[in-house]
Amino acid sequence: MEQFFKLKEHGTTVRTELVAGFTTFMAMAYILMVNAGMFAELEGQVTYNAVYIATAISAVIGTVLIGLLSNLPLAQASGMGLNAYFVYTVCFNLGLSYANALVLVLADGIIFILLTITGLRKKIFDAIPSAVRMAIPAGIGLFIAFLGLQNAGIVVDSSTLVGLASFNLYSGTATWGTIMPMLVTIFAVLAIAILTKRGVKGAVLWGILGGAVAYYVLGFTVPGFYDGFFSGMSFNPFTAFQEFAELSLFKVFTEGFDFSAYIAANGTGGFIVMFLTTALAFCMVDMFDTLGTLYGACARGNMLTKEGDVPNMDKAMLADAVATTCGAICGTSTVTTFVESSAGIGEGGRTGLASMFTALFFFIAMFLAPLAQLIPTYATAAALIYVGVLMMNCVRDIEWTTPEIAVPAFLTIAMMSFTYSISFGIAFGIISWTIIALFTGKAREIKAATWVIGILFALTFFLTH
Repeated sequence: MEQFFKLKEHGTTVRTELVAGFTTFMAMAYILMVNAGMFAELEGQVTYNAVYIATAISAVIGTVLIGLLSNLPLAQASGMGLNAYFVYTVCFNLGLSYANALVLVLADGIIFILLTITGLRKKIFDAIPSAVRMAIPAGIGLFIAFLGLQNAGIVVDSSTLVGLASFNLYSGTATWGTIMPMLVTIFAVLAIAILTKRGVKGAVLWGILGGAVAYYVLGFTVPGFYDGFFSGMSFNPFTAFQEFAELSLFKVFTEGFDFSAYIAANGTGGFIVMFLTTALAFCMVDMFDTLGTLYGACARGNMLTKEGDVPNMDKAMLADAVATTCGAICGTSTVTTFVESSAGIGEGGRTGLASMFTALFFFIAMFLAPLAQLIPTYATAAALIYVGVLMMNCVRDIEWTTPEIAVPAFLTIAMMSFTYSISFGIAFGIISWTIIALFTGKAREIKAATWVIGILFALTFFLTH
């Protein structure tokens, strides 16, 4: 163990790596419940239990890979934002089935592997305007928070497209039964913020659990709350594995490649453009999210090289790509490196041994699916909102007084939520930046790859939307 992970060389011990691995797990364990809850909205196609196991298995695989290949104390799981893109944009907006969407994730993983091995990853990264790159995390954060507010019932449909749900008990439209869950979400978000400020490890997870407890305790004040509560529920931990085997595992191969329904509705040309642009969107978001997380997490632990690079970066990126491919086979969305890995690094984690411990805890969590299923949507919504808050911090690096930067950045952020699509936000950002550069004497700064990506996105609007 010492020779493989080089603990002494990195100034750490097995005990320190264990504490760091557990801290990282606590900080990101919420993804098991949030991801499963999000996919459960695809009723009739997949279940909460199936995706819970798929999420846990892919997290184990990805975390072990990044620890062994790069010897970095990082962890991986289905990425926030990318899972929302999968469910709400690809499945609900584009109309693809759960199995069809898994093919796009599989393509993302394979493309990512090829880009990493060939070195083309850097060229594509450089082709995306910096204004758009900086704005993508913030746009995803706003989108995720928007989803959380909707899941909690706080933001609702109205004559102005969106509106605030009623908290007025005397209005005749609201009752304590409808107000109580929204209050649980609001106070859970505040609790997470307070715990984070006070330095409590795993604040998001504790916020979710606290929100769940409050929800069920307050449920006693709502008439009929517990009527038929346990009907249809199974507390057998192996039931989840059975649903996983039947509904998620290998679904990408058994049903995923049948796009006949989409082709019949949109034509072969529309299908080709949709496939290329959507797979590209998956890959770009995954790539930028991973790059940003690697730099941010390693910088926090003073682990960057003298040149300011992430050590073993290509191996870490390869682990991310392989994990995404495995995630698609298991039945979940893109697997990516989690920024919550910084929590473990803050506890002294310096090697891949911390990743091994994190993976071990995810493995144990697989057998807790029946308990996780009891976590209400209103509690996990708080995690979505708070993670959205965290992802907004990049806006401080955007030069808002410079039009050629501000407009593409704003469109990237705003259109993700306004159009309910992450890829549309990226598209508006790239296209607007290209047009502004073209007519402001900066045509030479537009790279060929940027033109190609912009044209592909434009074709998506004109041919498939």
